[in-house]
Amino acid sequence: MKKISAIIACYKDEEAIPVMYRRLAVALKKLPVGYEIIFVNDGSPDNSEAVLSNVAKKDKRVIVINHSRNFGSQMAFTSGMEIATGDAVVLLDGDLQDPPELIVQFFKKWQSGFDVVYGIRTKREGSRLINLAYKLFYRLFSKLSYIKVPVDAGDFSLIDKKVVRVLNSMPERDRFLRGLRAWAGFRQTGVSYVRKKRMFGQSTNNWHKNFGWARKGIFSFSYIPLEFITYFSLVIVFFSFFGIVYQVLRQLFFPNAPHGVSTIIVLVLFLGGVQLLSLSVLGEYIGKIFEEVKGRPRYIVKSILNKPKKL
Repeated sequence: MKKISAIIACYKDEEAIPVMYRRLAVALKKLPVGYEIIFVNDGSPDNSEAVLSNVAKKDKRVIVINHSRNFGSQMAFTSGMEIATGDAVVLLDGDLQDPPELIVQFFKKWQSGFDVVYGIRTKREGSRLINLAYKLFYRLFSKLSYIKVPVDAGDFSLIDKKVVRVLNSMPERDRFLRGLRAWAGFRQTGVSYVRKKRMFGQSTNNWHKNFGWARKGIFSFSYIPLEFITYFSLVIVFFSFFGIVYQVLRQLFFPNAPHGVSTIIVLVLFLGGVQLLSLSVLGEYIGKIFEEVKGRPRYIVKSILNKPKKL
């Protein structure tokens, strides 16, 4: 019998954990497979560790990984994938915005031959402005990326174990899983759904974090910002050449013409801004290189409850 490993990244999800466990168990029992549920407590400052401990005591199919601190959702999913024993894994956020019931549809697609089945967020409950920002980002990311990345698709997905092996073998520490998932290839398809509001508490995302996600995705899977610097520099050089020719001719034919101090100030500020922008783009790529070459562990596991026998 095949087996599915559900991996849930938890951070400040103390109230949502029991509900997630119940809904997941109901959904997985509808499938003709064995299953395990892996909760990754990513350094939650609330009472999540104790709640997860109680769940693990009641059900030996529940595995709990406690990180030593918060390493981010991408590391939480990575931690779960490296310990999973299933023939496929399902990645879910612990705040219940991704409905566990959709796993049934994921499973049907997997059975029909797809190696990756991801959720497509056709609509988000919440602020229209935030919804618009997300949609713009996904389309911008798709245009800039050197790989084909599905729009409106987050981490919520079912991934076959052969793709999981590929993802686990990738050495990146600054990981953007939805991009790595697309980069890996294989047969992929999507299932549409409406992303609900967070059931409990406040979202841990904000504009600053979302901007960070956008930077992570673009600088991980696109070289266009670097190409932009090159092309923009060529344009500036081109216009500068004509500016020099203009100034020389002006001095030859109109030596007494007034000089524009304000024009010089504007040009200096403009070129200074371009240089700072170029340095910031280079800094992003250098920062990613620096993070990778340090070679630190991607995450630190403090404890594991109901550890699988294979480990």
